[in-house]
Amino acid sequence: MNVQQHFIEPLDVLVLRGNKLFGDPGSFGESVVPPWPSVAAGALRSALLARKGISPSLFAAGAHHDFELGTPEHPGSFVLTAFNLARRWHDSPAQAEPLQPLPADLILCKQDDGRLVAEKLHPHQLHRGIRCSSATPALAVLSEKERRKPETGHWLTVTGWKKHIAGKSIDADADLVRSAELWRVDLRVGVGLERQSRRAADGALFSTEAVALRKAEHQPVTSRRYDIGFLAETVGVEIPDDLPLRFGGDGRVALCRSVSVEPAVPDYDAIAAAGRCRLVLTAPGIFRDGWLPTGATDTNNEITFDLHGVRGRLVCAAVRRAQTVSGFDLARQRPKPAQRVAPIGSVYWLDDVHATPEALRKLVAEGLWSDLPEDASRRAEGFNRLILANY
Repeated sequence: MNVQQHFIEPLDVLVLRGNKLFGDPGSFGESVVPPWPSVAAGALRSALLARKGISPSLFAAGAHHDFELGTPEHPGSFVLTAFNLARRWHDSPAQAEPLQPLPADLILCKQDDGRLVAEKLHPHQLHRGIRCSSATPALAVLSEKERRKPETGHWLTVTGWKKHIAGKSIDADADLVRSAELWRVDLRVGVGLERQSRRAADGALFSTEAVALRKAEHQPVTSRRYDIGFLAETVGVEIPDDLPLRFGGDGRVALCRSVSVEPAVPDYDAIAAAGRCRLVLTAPGIFRDGWLPTGATDTNNEITFDLHGVRGRLVCAAVRRAQTVSGFDLARQRPKPAQRVAPIGSVYWLDDVHATPEALRKLVAEGLWSDLPEDASRRAEGFNRLILANY
């Protein structure tokens, strides 16, 4: 299928609401950066419906089937395969660099001299005399001389991301960028409306976060300047080079432009020869068994993995606290069901892997979905995507 990359550039602040309800007097609406991939998928789908001249009401009723967009119940060939925060260099507007949140097996620590050091978690087998509730035979452990709190608010550049999936060390000074250099939060006050009269409701004031992504003009002229936006990768659909979008809450304007990207490609031959690898989620994972990815089966105190021709044994996992995703279904005019997900950056270590390089490529291309996807709509929206990394 034709793979396209698009840089989504907001022209205004964005309201990227999380899953918590707000709107009642005194409530607070927190934004999520980056938003769920379904935000980008929905914006692209809506813009393409308008461009194709398809009636939204007929599409919502399933009366108009488009090969690329399908219907609300049965998506077509359109699939969002990647969605990242990204920056586009001012001197290279046709290229974009995806930025990755720190995966769960990479911890950023501050030394006594104030220097940041990136350290990796490694699987360790428990001593026979140690009992715990871990479902895997090994635990992801960070070996330290003293206890320290990890630093937050940093993102991996594409160079750092390539190093990490190759199993190499990260240079905290060169391979990381701070969140403060990417966006700022702008607190806004909202007013609730009466449903019937559409006037301001008495006492219905609430607060919400608006996200202002950094622009080139916000940076010193002496530095290499860049615009911050989002990078969306799609297959199975033809998207024009320039496409206006209604993006996020309140339908703020954004421009979608085609760009080229230098992707981080795993060494599939080396992984197949080594017989072990890491699965790293690059999108939230909606799995039937909670934190266990699709393809994993827990039997007789052993977790096996078998999906798309890749077979192995899950020996360790680093999964942060579960998140909840929902959203608003424009076709049906109602909220989507809330679902618990394994967060982006969750890491699963596989051992005794039996797979050809072609099977490994297929696993990454298809994502953590069965041949008959458990939820075709969520698959099209970009959930359950992953990358393979060296053990």
